[in-house]
Parts: sequence; structure tokens; C-alpha cells
Amino acid sequence: MDLSLTEMQEMLRTNARDFMKRECPWATVKEIDDSDTGFSEDLWRKIADLEWLGMLFPEEYGGMGSSLTDLAVIYEEMGQALLPGPHFISSVLCGSIILALGSAEQKQQLLPAIGRGETIMTLALTELDYGWTPECIHLSAIPKDGGYVLSGKKMFVHDAQVANQIICVARTKEGSNPADGITLFIVDKNSPGLTCRNLSGHLGEKLNEVNFEGVEVPASNVLGEVDGGWPALREPFNRATVILCAYMVGGCQRVLDMTVEYAQTRVQFGRPIAAFQWVQGYIIGQANHLEKARWLTYEAMWKLDVGKSQSEQDEAVSLAKAVTSDAFHECGHLGHEVHAGVGVDKKFPLYLYSKKAKTLYSFLGDPYHHRKRVAEVLEL
Repeated sequence: MDLSLTEMQEMLRTNARDFMKRECPWATVKEIDDSDTGFSEDLWRKIADLEWLGMLFPEEYGGMGSSLTDLAVIYEEMGQALLPGPHFISSVLCGSIILALGSAEQKQQLLPAIGRGETIMTLALTELDYGWTPECIHLSAIPKDGGYVLSGKKMFVHDAQVANQIICVARTKEGSNPADGITLFIVDKNSPGLTCRNLSGHLGEKLNEVNFEGVEVPASNVLGEVDGGWPALREPFNRATVILCAYMVGGCQRVLDMTVEYAQTRVQFGRPIAAFQWVQGYIIGQANHLEKARWLTYEAMWKLDVGKSQSEQDEAVSLAKAVTSDAFHECGHLGHEVHAGVGVDKKFPLYLYSKKAKTLYSFLGDPYHHRKRVAEVLEL
């Protein structure tokens, strides 16, 4: 197992780092975070022009056919800068779902547009009974006139306020096995009966409540097999989760760097606070969390890139997500211990990382969910 980066990947990382320094200083992130939409059209166009949005797509769909590790080195830099926007939910998560489940026509119609940034998609899966398992899917899809009628409510939908289209995970059949009878639909954001409301709170991204009140969807908008949608999500979820972990690893790195810099320059009792053992302990704790998260994430990416068995991929991805969610959260907590009151001052960036860590902690499954998944893989 070789987790070192290639020369091309090092170049991608350098280019991404230069872009973030130039186009995404923390003042810009704060401005976008404070806006109503959490979205910058100018920044979005620049990301699209770099062709990052289509990196995972095959060349036949206007992409680059890159590996997960190729994209992850960019996402680690994105995480350091807290690059905002629907780049992950649209191109990585929804793009991977379409690539895995879509028909040839759906792929040709959607993937090039996603890669160019012309179409923004989001995933509506979680509901009031929050969770990333099939038991939590209750929104109904009832057949009607050759199509379907969707009724129900989705909660905590990322970036729905700027999305053009939504992949909705709905229940088309009830049965003893919750994983049976789940179908995915591509729904136009402007469909009659569909409404979207922003959820306020201490959130690191714009999350939304999306209501489906008798939304009619043609059969041609079914994504994958009717009643067989849940098992098909396994592969795209793995791919997207490991890229999300790379983003959080970048966030951990930046929080550690900020904390070290602050400890070296903040003087108390006549010396920098970095000289005090208790401060050193907090920083060492951050470093430990970061290294665990980084190497589990890159090991998981390697296993996906080289095509290890499905059970090995599942275990590696869930280990990475469980550890990385905890790591990002704890790096922020320990950073606040060192920064003290400055850590909650909006003149400084630490609070933005804490917000993001809290939001991504549960996205695509919290640590409890993924530890349970590892136990299932190990047949415990």
C-alpha cells in the first residue's frame, strides 16, 4: 500500500493551494457565510473554469476520469480554506449517484452540465426521523398516470436554495425489509408543489426543509431501478464520503495551524502561551486527531481507487468517516480551549471552522452510524 502522492497530485495540490490563497481568503468565506444564499456566482464560475466539478466523470461526459485521490488532494486544500458552495453536494455526491444509477441518456444530459457548473444538484434524503439508513425514509412516491406523485418532507437538505434539480429518495413500496421499496427521482426545483425553506441556526452550511406536496414526476425521471434504489447508493456514498473526509482533514490541518500560530504569539505571564504544558497538551491532541483522520482517509481512498473488495471498502470508508468527524469536531474544541475568548470573536476565523465541523459531523452518517456499519462488516 503506497499512500504517497504522485508528481501530478502534488501539482494539483499546489495549484489548489494557490487558488485558495488568491480567491478564497477567510474574509470572503465569512462574507459568503453571512449572505442569504451562502453562494458566490463569481467564485462558482472560477471553480467551474478549473474543471474541478467534473474531475470524477469519464471523458465521454466531459470529465477528466480522475481518481478519488486526485480529487481528494484538492478537497483537502478546499477544507483548509473552507471553500463554500455546492461543489461537493452537486458534483461529487449527486454526480457519483448519477454515474452509478443513471441511464445513458440521463448521464449524457446531466453530467456535462454539472461539470460545467450550469446545473446544480442536491440530494434530499434525510427527514424528521433523521438518519442515513433506509428505516428513516418515509416520503411517499405513488404511481399515477405513468408517473409518480411525491408527498412528504425532507429536512437538512444541503444547498437546496441554489440547486436547479433535486435527487429525492422516496419510498415506493412498504415491506418487512426497509431497504426494499426505495426509489430515487430527479425532481426539478420549480416543480409545482415543491417548496424550500432555509433552516436557521448555528450551521456551517445552508440547510433547508424541502416540502413535496403532490409533486408529479414523470417515469423518465426515475434514477436507477424502481424499488431498488437503496442498495445502489452504496458505491456512490462510499466515494462521496471519502472525499468529504478529505475536506474535513483539511479543516483539521488549518485549525491546528491557527492554534499553533496563536499559541506562539499570544504572550501571558511574560512568555508565549505555547511554553505552558497545558497548551502543549491541547495542541498535541489536535495533532493526534489530525494524523488519525488523514491516514485513515487516504487508506480508504487507496482501497477504493485500486478496487479492493466491497467489504474492505465499506469498512475503510466508515472507519475514516467515524474518526474524521470526531477529529474535526475535537480539533475545533481544543482550538477554542487555547484561543479562549478570541475563539468566538467573529473578527477571527476559528468560529467558522467550528460551525462547519458541527454540520459535517452527521452529514452522510455520524460516527455512531459508521461504527455500527463497521461492526456489521466485521459480523460482530
